[in-house]
Amino acid sequence: MPSSSNPRGIRGVLFDLDGTLLDTAPDMAAALNDLRREHGLGALPLAAIRDHVSHGSTAMVRIGFGDGLAEARFEALRARFLAIYAENLAQQTRLFPGMPEVIDALEVRGLVWGIVTNKPGFLSRPLIEALGLQRRIACLVSGDQLPQRKPHPAPLLHAAADCGLPPGACCYLGDAERDIAAGRAAGMHTLIARWGYIDSDQCPQAWGADAELQQPEALLEWLETPAATPQATPMSR
Repeated sequence: MPSSSNPRGIRGVLFDLDGTLLDTAPDMAAALNDLRREHGLGALPLAAIRDHVSHGSTAMVRIGFGDGLAEARFEALRARFLAIYAENLAQQTRLFPGMPEVIDALEVRGLVWGIVTNKPGFLSRPLIEALGLQRRIACLVSGDQLPQRKPHPAPLLHAAADCGLPPGACCYLGDAERDIAAGRAAGMHTLIARWGYIDSDQCPQAWGADAELQQPEALLEWLETPAATPQATPMSR
């Protein structure tokens, strides 16, 4: 129910993983550069890789080895990238600055929180365990858990059910257009994590989210702010 500290009536907060909850870019970039070195190529700077991390292993191989690869070679490189990354999931990965305090505040307020990611479970589960978050989350829905992945709303609807909440009592926070599309289709409030991995040529303002948050702490401010009341349009006489 809405209250003075939670006027929107949000009871559950769902996060995307890469680029929203966790800064996984350093470990993803390290895995890609290890793969490039195996093929006699030099390392790429993190800045050239970071904004593509949310798009997963497919984007990593394309950044590291270019487009136009034969399918068999592409899949072999992708499999090797995933193997390298799986061995080094949490070397440098951390919660984004400010996120530990936000999670603490959500729990103090009695809000449940969870994760919905397209990252496959063989990566997402050990990563969450390595960071000691597995006992705190109400749900983890990974990219290979259901027949559909984001932007389909099924993973978010599954997460809401796991939390024992109706979708309308949840908000979903992500850094990709597919996150917002999935949240909107699921009937949830949607928020853009502007600190995440957003390409410079993208236009988040056009994604249709309820709000854009510049830093994690802004989530708490959004929860405490009543939703705007639509203004009535005067009738013409």
